[in-house]
Amino acid sequence: MTLFILIISGILGATLTFFISEKLKQGPVKASALLALTVGLFFYCFPNWLDPYLTKHIQVVFIGASFIGMVSASTMKNYALLAIAGTLFTLIYMSKRNVFNGYGGSLGTLAFVALLSTMAFATAIAEQRKIKARMTLIWKTIKKRLK
Repeated sequence: MTLFILIISGILGATLTFFISEKLKQGPVKASALLALTVGLFFYCFPNWLDPYLTKHIQVVFIGASFIGMVSASTMKNYALLAIAGTLFTLIYMSKRNVFNGYGGSLGTLAFVALLSTMAFATAIAEQRKIKARMTLIWKTIKKRLK
């Protein structure tokens, strides 16, 4: 249940930041800062509302995922892909959170990795027919040369 709540936090961080940035025309920095401040203040004012583990990590996951939502609309317009990137960010963060202790920029780096991985996977799926056709052409060329 804890992981599910953190994944929802990651999805909301990415998609809400993008929505406020693009649809409400606030810009990526303002959108991320506004949401991070809101989430941070909420858990500062109500620290006992949730389990202490969740109170600590929801804020970090939300802020890190908001970096994903700062992506340009010309690069990414699909909310489903933003949600997938937010989920991937949360999973990477939860499995590797102790690896980056003491390093600055770890949330931004994880956000970049999650977003880039999601975009690459989506492109590969969209271009699957072209890739398959090219591989078939290469294979036929190799067969001709071997004969």
